[in-house]
Amino acid sequence: MPETSNTNPLVIVLDFLLLLLKATVNFVVSIVYLFAPPPAVDVNGDIVLITGAGHGMGKCLSLQYGALGATVVCVDINEKTNLETVAEIKKKGGKSFGFVCDVTDRKQIFELIEKIKVQVGIVSILVNNAGIMPTHPLLQQSEQEITKTFQINVLAHFWLLQAVIPDMVTRNRGHIVAMSSIAGLVGFPNLVPYCGTKFAVRGIMEAMSEEIRADPRKPNIKFTSIYPYMVDTGLCKRPYTRFPSLMKMVKPDDAAAAIIDAQRRGIVETSIPKYILYLSTFMRIFPLKTGQEFGNFMDTGLKSDL
Repeated sequence: MPETSNTNPLVIVLDFLLLLLKATVNFVVSIVYLFAPPPAVDVNGDIVLITGAGHGMGKCLSLQYGALGATVVCVDINEKTNLETVAEIKKKGGKSFGFVCDVTDRKQIFELIEKIKVQVGIVSILVNNAGIMPTHPLLQQSEQEITKTFQINVLAHFWLLQAVIPDMVTRNRGHIVAMSSIAGLVGFPNLVPYCGTKFAVRGIMEAMSEEIRADPRKPNIKFTSIYPYMVDTGLCKRPYTRFPSLMKMVKPDDAAAAIIDAQRRGIVETSIPKYILYLSTFMRIFPLKTGQEFGNFMDTGLKSDL
């Protein structure tokens, strides 16, 4: 039998009334934040670790955090492009360090975090950005492709969380940012494993946030999940849409700015553009076929790259 808490009827009634009061307050606050979000905190002096910093979104995030005064720890498996990002940050007057690491290797990650603590300091903001996106039907995806997609897009998150959170708990300060995707909100053809990984990221972040919330030490660690639409970094090779003006690809610099803004304001979840998350939540109210018909109407996705 599962353990039970207080079952006194009076206590249950009072707890329920308190629940209604809290729910009302939280609802009002959330509406206010839609129009007047909380102020952005200063990241000057923070140590920000960004995976996949050698190109694409990772590079844009690194450059923008560097411009805000953060010490940027660039991590990528490609040493050449990673060092190019570091050099560009330094050229603009920022502080940056570069480290080569295969984020699928748990041992390498723990060794990396120890090196960073010695050479730079303790990571206060982790941006789990590294990812790959094979784009073709599941039956045409190899075992190696699927395994690698999950190793980079999912398992690396576990290893990095295990490596950085203990110090964040000790210092009572930290922020985890994870890149999910619109493919973590809605399923798409040609992206079955990728969608699986991005739905997984959403679950990991929500569960980890609850685990920290349940910790009796009440550590001040925040979590932000990002659901971008297709970002024009070259990862989305054959996009299509019925409404190009409404569903146009997002510029990498704009996406990076929105991600950093969400992190600085402590936003738990956001999509880029913002309306996609609200639209997805709204459509979940309706029967599945209604969502499918809406998807047919929008006619947006990625063609196979084979």
